Amino acid sequence: MTETVPTGSPIPQSAGGRVELAPEAFPADSPFANEDLRPVPVSERKWTTYNFAALWISMAHCIPSWTLASGLVALGMDWKQAVFTIALANIIVLLPMLATGHAGPKYGIPFPVLARASFGLRGANIPALIRAAVACGWFGIQTWIGGSGIFALGSKLTGGHWEDAGQIAGNPWPLWLCFLLFWALQIAIIYRGMDFLRHFENWAAPFVIAGALVLLIWIAVKADGFGALLDQPSKLGWGADFWPVFFPSLMGMIGFWATLSLNIPDFTRFGASQKAQTWGQALGLPTTMTLFAVLAVLVTSGSEAVYGEAIWDPVALAAKTDNAFGLLFALVIVLVATISVNIAANVVSPAYDLSNLAPKFINFRTGALITGVVGILIFPWKLISTPEFYIFTWLGVVGGLLGTVAGILIADYWIVRRTVLHLVDLYTPGGRYWYTNGWNWRAIVSFVVGGLLAVGGSYSAVGADGKKTGPFPADGLIPFLKPLADYGWAVGLGASLLLYIALMLPKGREQEGIAA
Repeated sequence: MTETVPTGSPIPQSAGGRVELAPEAFPADSPFANEDLRPVPVSERKWTTYNFAALWISMAHCIPSWTLASGLVALGMDWKQAVFTIALANIIVLLPMLATGHAGPKYGIPFPVLARASFGLRGANIPALIRAAVACGWFGIQTWIGGSGIFALGSKLTGGHWEDAGQIAGNPWPLWLCFLLFWALQIAIIYRGMDFLRHFENWAAPFVIAGALVLLIWIAVKADGFGALLDQPSKLGWGADFWPVFFPSLMGMIGFWATLSLNIPDFTRFGASQKAQTWGQALGLPTTMTLFAVLAVLVTSGSEAVYGEAIWDPVALAAKTDNAFGLLFALVIVLVATISVNIAANVVSPAYDLSNLAPKFINFRTGALITGVVGILIFPWKLISTPEFYIFTWLGVVGGLLGTVAGILIADYWIVRRTVLHLVDLYTPGGRYWYTNGWNWRAIVSFVVGGLLAVGGSYSAVGADGKKTGPFPADGLIPFLKPLADYGWAVGLGASLLLYIALMLPKGREQEGIAA
């Protein structure tokens, strides 16, 4: 089928430049439409600046965020270098976050529907399923970490009896029970819908902040100072040994939230205005992640002064207390913190993404359940086994692929179409986003080339014992691309963005799209 550009009626505008699609104009009978994917009516776009800031505060205040600094310190950085790396990464990733988030308040559409404008109605399943797969992995990781936290604190409350329980697959059976119960609790919450999630995040954000401050005050009272960790020099310095660790670490830190830089429209579609999503995200993400990293360093330094060792895991540190109330309080904080980030970051997106795969058979709630099942099947306890595997392999490779998709989305929405979309055609076979049988080969080529450049050179470092620290060849999957591997996210985003523009614009593919 040849590519066509139908004429189409003018785009209806509402106050503040937001687009309203009349109920009768939505093609509900289309195989690419269902109630969960349809544009949110302007009257239901209610999220304020505080809602978005609270969303990010509650998502950033989680155990993996807390331990990011420890991973970088374990790689040889001092605390100042670790905090600087985390802060810079979150400032950088905020930019594509705001760029892709713009379509949410304006059109009320989720990420997979936005991707249809560039990839085609069928082709959008490629970025959607990649994002869903990553989210399933993250859901499993966060659920395992949360379940492990519940197990550690519960074991302390029971006098350590849980740790002596019978083993299943190398772990005590109460650990597996905590993992599964925590999994079920999250699925139950997401079944309540997005409005319930907004209320939960509003409440969770200040609660978790209070819990982190209580932990800081507690360790400060027990310590005469914040320990030697703050004075510990970098093992890498700022010279030739630092930069080979810094750049892949920076890409890994970007990869930590690169997932949300794609599917942030899943949340901004409920935004009351562009100002709300812009200020809310700018105030919530980089500031919170940086302050949380500093807080982690201070608390860990205090633990070194009190216990003679640096305890980066907040659950392990909380378990040091013999106060039952303190343990229960820490347990509630772990539950709230992990649930708030896991549901928002890792269940909402794949629920929409999987619904996009088969809109007539998979709704938002069914997609959430599939996410939960896959999150168990990917064996999350193996993904976070070592800092090298976690930061370089998991976060680095994931970040490279997601950066490639982000480059295409940004190029299409901001440069090719100048932020103008035709909502009905995003759901209609044969419309302006149908391309060739639902596929835009230019986006596919841009994704393949960008992804190859971003992750094709992925390699594993060799330890002092001569063994690899990851699953890739030491010389890289494709040796001549190895020099690019340390910059995967940036390479993927830049290469796909430029290539997509080069393929789309020369043949008159302007704002309206795509003449053959």
